Amino acid sequence: MNRREFLKRTVVAGIAGGIALTGLNKVETAWAATIAVGTMIDLTKCDGCTGKDLPACVAACRETNRDRFPRPRPEDILPYWPQKKFEDWSQKQDVTNRLTPYNWTFVQKVEVEHQGKKATVFIPRRCMHCDNPPCANLCPFSAQEKTPEGPVLIDPNTCFGGAKCREVCPWHIPQRQAGVGLYLKVAPKFAGGGVMYKCDLCYNRIINGELPTCVDACPKGAIEFGPKEEMRKKARARAAAINGYIYGEKENGGTSTFYVSAVLFTVLHRALMEQKQSPGLPVEVENYLETANGLAQGLLLAPVAGVLAAGLAVYKGMKGDGNNE
Repeated sequence: MNRREFLKRTVVAGIAGGIALTGLNKVETAWAATIAVGTMIDLTKCDGCTGKDLPACVAACRETNRDRFPRPRPEDILPYWPQKKFEDWSQKQDVTNRLTPYNWTFVQKVEVEHQGKKATVFIPRRCMHCDNPPCANLCPFSAQEKTPEGPVLIDPNTCFGGAKCREVCPWHIPQRQAGVGLYLKVAPKFAGGGVMYKCDLCYNRIINGELPTCVDACPKGAIEFGPKEEMRKKARARAAAINGYIYGEKENGGTSTFYVSAVLFTVLHRALMEQKQSPGLPVEVENYLETANGLAQGLLLAPVAGVLAAGLAVYKGMKGDGNNE
């Protein structure tokens, strides 16, 4: 790549970043034939697969994505500059009661008071796949992407593990694993902390006409998948039928995941916090990009992201040419 091409990519990436940060990327093009998809999760049907070692959705997710889990070498797991710490889950791969780089979905069990009685609610948790994801729009390395189909993806070959995505996510979904990623080849002592991992809604499956593995595996039919607007309608109909509530329509500016519950989500969130469970379910939580700080940060970051994206393109081009050996 010559200097002119580098500059051209820098400008284009900066403009694209600015457009994304203003929310204009949410406008669908007339020629796009892709149908956005989503999920509906009915908390009245989920029982956490009580009696099994693992909920079926968790077990299926782990098995399906096992080949994509990080495999760091012990000697590469070092503190990330300028901090003197690192996040290493490689010796805790069996943890299934929270999100980790090796566990992209889990099921919370929360005790609440409902209609004067004690009730137990099970809540499958993973990425919400937001409509205007601040995680993707504020990634300085352009390592995240909101696909036309709806899922938000992280490219492990581009991610530096800076964790900005986790910082701006209301639910702090992405999780970091040290000792893997591009930073090891670029500047291991000065930049990067690993790679961020999260649910991608089984993107490779859905573009081939298959169901996400968690949907396929659920024995109770608690997780439904289909065109996003159809899922929204189903969620509203189900909520009306049980005199219940929906979560995910407004939160973070809107998501592709619609939870339906007979219990108020404010009650569920409060119970999760009291029982020291994370993430919570903050109702109508705002999108960071729509705050003054978020917008200002985004506008400042966009040109930087463009330069970094162009630099990464140059690096990959050199690597492809064999000049990085």
